[in-house]
Amino acid sequence: MEEKINITDEEALQKEEPDTENPEENTATENTTEESTEKEQEEEKDPLTVANEQIDELKDKYLRTVAEFDNYRKRTLKEKAELILNGGEKTITAILPVLDDMERAIANGEKTEDPQVLREGIQLIFAKFQKTLEGLGVSKIETAEADFNTDVHEAIAMVPGMGDDKKGKVLDCVQTGYKLNDKVIRHAKVAVGQ
Repeated sequence: MEEKINITDEEALQKEEPDTENPEENTATENTTEESTEKEQEEEKDPLTVANEQIDELKDKYLRTVAEFDNYRKRTLKEKAELILNGGEKTITAILPVLDDMERAIANGEKTEDPQVLREGIQLIFAKFQKTLEGLGVSKIETAEADFNTDVHEAIAMVPGMGDDKKGKVLDCVQTGYKLNDKVIRHAKVAVGQ
């Protein structure tokens, strides 16, 4: 009976010890076991859990996008308000030298009695003012012998009996019109031939 016990012990030892003759097979078996365990864990994930993770990710992206848009909106509103408050700064700065000239003309007008000198001073100031406005993009609407155009003219009177050559033509300009960079800011008020 002792022989049977020894054989049984040897068989048990061989079963417990890994196969030393082929270690690659043992490693491959272990890797396959690990991969199958990972796959089983992934498959075991509840679809509800996966869906909740996706929802959380999308919710985070949505909240970030909304916050970015809100910041953009606030920034543009602030820039618009700033432009409205300070938009005329360039114009005012350009006109201030003309105002200074007018003040000097008034001060010198009290000292001199010569109307010709006053007239020349006013004409110089007027020319400077026109040049300043042109520099800002303001231009005068021409009305002399022009065809009546409703885009730039406003008829305040129709003058009959002026002949066929004057029909539909501007005869007189009552108030000058102006454009700012090709946009009409004040229509010219004119009398038109009928």
